Amino acid sequence: MNRILLVILLLMATAGAVVAYGDPDQIARARQNLTQIFGRGIAAPAAVPAPAVQIARSQGGEFAFRAKINGISAPMVIDTGATSVVLTWETAKAIGLPTDMLEYNVDLETAGGHTKAARLTLDRLAVGKLVEKSVPALVVQRGQMKTNLLGMSFLDRLESWGVRSDTLSLTGYPDVTGSITPSSRHRRPRAVVD
Repeated sequence: MNRILLVILLLMATAGAVVAYGDPDQIARARQNLTQIFGRGIAAPAAVPAPAVQIARSQGGEFAFRAKINGISAPMVIDTGATSVVLTWETAKAIGLPTDMLEYNVDLETAGGHTKAARLTLDRLAVGKLVEKSVPALVVQRGQMKTNLLGMSFLDRLESWGVRSDTLSLTGYPDVTGSITPSSRHRRPRAVVD
């Protein structure tokens, strides 16, 4: 009897650690293991497919699209060579970021040469169904770039991305926790200046 209680406590502690860590795959496996052990009781949530977006290559060879930055539509181009999302000053101003308060103290090499950029965090960045919150980004000085870049500070958050037959596929992680609530979907977006 004591051994059974000890095993149950260890399983519960392990499941609690997995949930606290927040790895969706580990959470699903722990839920399945506990369901098998107890035979019933823990109902698995309905399977939610991973959000995915496909972007066709443009005639210029780029993967260009419109993203929503803090709820405002803006043109972007995928740039896997950019370590961060990079916005033009003009786009930052148009979407209501505090461009007058930014400190342009980050050295940045662009296709056009050396420039300075300012760090900030975007409250929300959406590419189709893929939505990421608190995305680190840079804003370049006025007139220094013509195109917004979707760099690795966004792409690294995805489950996968790749190119096949002139189509770029971006795949996010499935929501196995059901953590999106109606109140969190309709929160007013904002930008945080680092």
